[in-house]
Amino acid sequence: MHRIPRIVLAGTHSGCGKTTIASGLMAALAARGLAVQPFKVGPDFIDPTHHSAICGRPSRNLDPFMMGEAGVRETFIRGSAGAGIALIEGVMGLYDGLEGTDIASTAHVAKILDAPVILVVDAGGASRSVHAMVRGYAGFDPEVRVAGVIINRIGSPRHLAMIEETESLPIYGAVPRRNDLAVESRHLGLAMAAETGMMARYGAVVEETCDLDAIIGLAASAPPLTDPGMAMPRQETRVRIGVADDAAFCFYYADNLERLARAGADLAFFSPMADRLPEVDALYLGGGYPELHAGALSSSRCREDLRRAVDDGMPVYAECGGLLYLSERLTTDGADYPMAGILPATAEMTGRIQALGYVEARVAGGAPVLAPGSLFRGHEFHYSRLECARDARFALELSRGRGIDEGRDGLAAGSAVGQYTHAYFTDEFAQTLVKAAARFRRS
Repeated sequence: MHRIPRIVLAGTHSGCGKTTIASGLMAALAARGLAVQPFKVGPDFIDPTHHSAICGRPSRNLDPFMMGEAGVRETFIRGSAGAGIALIEGVMGLYDGLEGTDIASTAHVAKILDAPVILVVDAGGASRSVHAMVRGYAGFDPEVRVAGVIINRIGSPRHLAMIEETESLPIYGAVPRRNDLAVESRHLGLAMAAETGMMARYGAVVEETCDLDAIIGLAASAPPLTDPGMAMPRQETRVRIGVADDAAFCFYYADNLERLARAGADLAFFSPMADRLPEVDALYLGGGYPELHAGALSSSRCREDLRRAVDDGMPVYAECGGLLYLSERLTTDGADYPMAGILPATAEMTGRIQALGYVEARVAGGAPVLAPGSLFRGHEFHYSRLECARDARFALELSRGRGIDEGRDGLAAGSAVGQYTHAYFTDEFAQTLVKAAARFRRS
């Protein structure tokens, strides 16, 4: 049994301020000397970068659709090892799940982890009505323990006094409106943590306006959890896998990287913008913002190194931004940039979302880094589109999701494959990539 003090910080809806409150709470708890383990419900890559920067521990995604309920518990218990408190930031509104259901909602995760919930309520333009919302959320699902609220965007002391005239649930904090601490957004969400330290500055605000002792006490009330015992035993390191890691390629699930390491990979992080391709046996190119750094990517000698490596048969696996990098060229903001030229396609950034949602995939074959017939789940979110050659080969068939071409994903050429799907790795997925790297190493 594992006794892990824990809190789920949920919102009434997207935009209520839960990310800033969650980040501020993490910073305030860390400032008190607690080892804070952060988590994020759902497939988001950006919020976890802020969590990780604040807490000094990798933030992990908890997504029942992609990892299953047992996988959520396993990741939570493994990730919380050595932490004094775990803070789980929700996604969207508390009860918003897959296609109008409970599945993969913040409430779903709270029930899986038997964790108390603090609800962040945006009080802008409301006073007593706040309590009607709170009571509705608290009573909607009796299996979800909504233990209290943090009221956000308080306009003045008088505004708070009007709200406090009525009581619904315990108020753990009342945070004033702070437009001066807003974090900039762009097409895929908030700016990354490396680009702004603004989130951490909410720590002082939360310290002043929230009852941290009461929040710590609430977290300690969570009951022990039973370990499902799913973690794959760590294998002896056999191969070296390069992982692109810079401002252009920065979207990775912490569990994916750990699964590769447990499967026997030594991970070598490098920047395709600034570095030459390191001596590796395979390459993992994650998503990110290659469109913002297309000039640097096109002028770097790394893309020439990469072409030679694929010609030699080195396995390359790429997702979303990595897919664009492997294409022949990328058009963005009216300019055209040569990319690695490995996959038979051209990429173009558009002004609107091309795909957003969960993905279910089956490997049809044709890519050495993917096991034929295997199944996995993931997520897609992009503003780009690809124009593929007529004879293009696709390694993935999607039963859910759009992919590159209406249900086809995983554009394959030689030893490389690129897909829009951000996969949540299974153990089999990680082992297949490691085995492909081992075969190349022996060749």
